Amino acid sequence: MTAPIIAVLAFDGISPFHLSVPCLVFGADRTRLGLPRFDFRVCGVEEGLIQTDAGLSILVPHGLAALEDADIVIIPSWKDLGAPVAKPLEEALGRAHRRGALIVGLCLGTFALAAAGLLSGRKATTHWAYTDQLQALHPDISVDADVLYVDGGDIVTSAGVAAGLDCCLHIVRARYGAEAALRLARHIVLSPHRQGGQAQFIERPVAPSPAADRFTQALDMVRATSGEPHGLDSVADAAGLTRRTFTRRFQKTTGTSFGDWLADQRIALAQRLLETTDKPMDMVAFEAGFGSATSLRQHFAARLRTSPAQYRREFSRRVDQDGRVALALSS
Repeated sequence: MTAPIIAVLAFDGISPFHLSVPCLVFGADRTRLGLPRFDFRVCGVEEGLIQTDAGLSILVPHGLAALEDADIVIIPSWKDLGAPVAKPLEEALGRAHRRGALIVGLCLGTFALAAAGLLSGRKATTHWAYTDQLQALHPDISVDADVLYVDGGDIVTSAGVAAGLDCCLHIVRARYGAEAALRLARHIVLSPHRQGGQAQFIERPVAPSPAADRFTQALDMVRATSGEPHGLDSVADAAGLTRRTFTRRFQKTTGTSFGDWLADQRIALAQRLLETTDKPMDMVAFEAGFGSATSLRQHFAARLRTSPAQYRREFSRRVDQDGRVALALSS
């Protein structure tokens, strides 16, 4: 099988930190985690030496020709937010989009896609501090400042650096399955899955304490048994907190409500069951904590915009004689 081609655009003045996001997810050999061996290309408007904003120099080995056969094109950041993109880049992005490549704008990279005319009439996001500027420059875009990433099918945009990692992991999950994404997340020590609709404003615990340990342990317990019944009061009690304090702390820590978070955990479990087993839909729903196939279908439609049956058809998995898991994508 031909290695999927990932083309990442670098430019003079780019932040090495932003550039490292797609490099971390796609740039290393992760075949042992169930991912394909990617043909990973860092490219520029012209190949050669560029300067980063950190004082480092990077030798870019590819020009825009690298975009011509790329399966995924990623712009990890951008500068000169109000300026038009260079004509060669605009044309290369347009050709890649028309032939079916997935186009990704991480953080300020959304501005490049907008300037290239790819986001007109679409919903998109970027770093929360720049959403007003994006909307003012491109009033034909529906800018959502309150989400981590927006998946439009053929174009994906994300918020800041951490959300860029979530976005790349989402792409891995959508293309190569929940199990591969989970293994990758564990390998790079990243939260396994955050839905795109989750809020950008997330306050993480700063210092460990006995109360924080109990809070974390309670959430870990729910993750490990997400298919079982979990009431807000019982989880708050396990965390050693009142219902009100737990609810307030949970919102600040995760950026979402306990109910939505638990539904996400159960969706993730249902995805793994649909991918890796032939269990009937009612059993999948029961083991994932939804109670009925009807409830499972409703949650899939609301969060993933598909049905469990369609998801299974597209992401069914088989185990070969060597014990390796292969993803069988539908045509």
